[in-house]
Amino acid sequence: MRQQVFGGSHWSFLFGEIAAYSFAVLAVTGLFLMLFFDPDMSRVTYDGGYAPLHGVQVSAAFDSAMRISFDVTGGLVIRQVHHWAALIFAAAIVLQLLRMFLTGAFRRPRRSQWMTWVTLLALAMAAGETGKILPDDLLSGGSLWLINSIVLSIPVVGTYLHQLLFGGAFPGEDIVPRLYWAHVLVLPLLVAGLLALRARLVRRHGHTRFPGAVGGRPATRTLVAGATVGVLVMMGVLVQITPIWLYGPANPGQTAAGAVPDWYMGFIDGALRLMPAWEVTVFGHTLSLVVLVPGLVVPGAFFTVLALYPLIEERVLTYRARRDANGRPMNKERLARVRTRHDVLDRPRATPVRTGLAAAGVTFYGLLWASAANDQIAHVFHLSLESVTNAFRVAVLVGPIVAFVITRWLCLGLQARDRDVAAHGVETGVVVRTPEGGYHETHRPDEAVRSSPR
Repeated sequence: MRQQVFGGSHWSFLFGEIAAYSFAVLAVTGLFLMLFFDPDMSRVTYDGGYAPLHGVQVSAAFDSAMRISFDVTGGLVIRQVHHWAALIFAAAIVLQLLRMFLTGAFRRPRRSQWMTWVTLLALAMAAGETGKILPDDLLSGGSLWLINSIVLSIPVVGTYLHQLLFGGAFPGEDIVPRLYWAHVLVLPLLVAGLLALRARLVRRHGHTRFPGAVGGRPATRTLVAGATVGVLVMMGVLVQITPIWLYGPANPGQTAAGAVPDWYMGFIDGALRLMPAWEVTVFGHTLSLVVLVPGLVVPGAFFTVLALYPLIEERVLTYRARRDANGRPMNKERLARVRTRHDVLDRPRATPVRTGLAAAGVTFYGLLWASAANDQIAHVFHLSLESVTNAFRVAVLVGPIVAFVITRWLCLGLQARDRDVAAHGVETGVVVRTPEGGYHETHRPDEAVRSSPR
């Protein structure tokens, strides 16, 4: 099957541009919201446009968020566009990383671009989570409780980090102002700098391409920008998100029913629900693994493996290039091929192990993400919450292995099919009669398969 290309580029190359334009929308809408938002935790009496909350004691931050939603012209639309842009920004980064991983676009000389996108993902998650906390509603209060628990679970330095972050007793009056400046100043500057660095690296290293495609990028940037902005505005107008007036103001002793985090933080929530209540004592200090492992170790291991994978793969390939089937040293010619510049991308089927690892990672994340709704699944399907949780625990351990094996098997099967097509051609459906009276179907060469790496 031929590659779908636009001006010499595959459609998947547009994920990076969608991320950049989503960030532009975030910047513009964020500047508008800054004009009306007050990052203050002092208590005020709400008397704005939402009558059911009249007379309720709320924070100034929640009061200003409510006024943006009900009293500022176009404020609610801007708030919703801003939130949707944050979700699309993170999604575009994830899809860009997945595309680079499956096609080997992280290889020399583009390791720095891979690291740029990995760092952008971490910053996007941090920016989204800090922005979610700023309205000081009941849903953001749940996120603060999670941060509070994770920080306190860190051995030795957890108490000091908690004091530095919250400035005293939880939740205190310092957390929202501190997160506000991180959200509107520090994190946006870092993201903008990394996007500029990524553009410079693309100019320096050039563009990648699939086998058989001509290098270059499509002249559709204006269309992509317009489509991205248009879709985000439509979603902001038509699709409700974070209705803080339904949640109400934050309360340390309450949380919203059925509350779930944004999609990119769902795997942490799911890991927290699946982790058994384990505790260990080390040198007289009790470590609460029920929070430490899912809240810190799992995301830390995820980003560490993601950042180091290009180096790990190159080391493995270098070792294999140095040895023959019997483990004896090979010449330097094969070793040089491993370390050369890579501008032509791999088809996912050409690298079964890497594609299998991607499928395993997506399965692992997807199961953790789904387990964040274990209580709702149990309620809807009238099942025991304990049985649903145990089923997810088994699936999280077994599912990635099954996904790896099946994906690798499919890739090897597709490779065998490609070799057969390259040797015999593509079936045309035209049956001809031979002079001897027999019949056979004619075949034609398939250039897409013949030009693909095998």
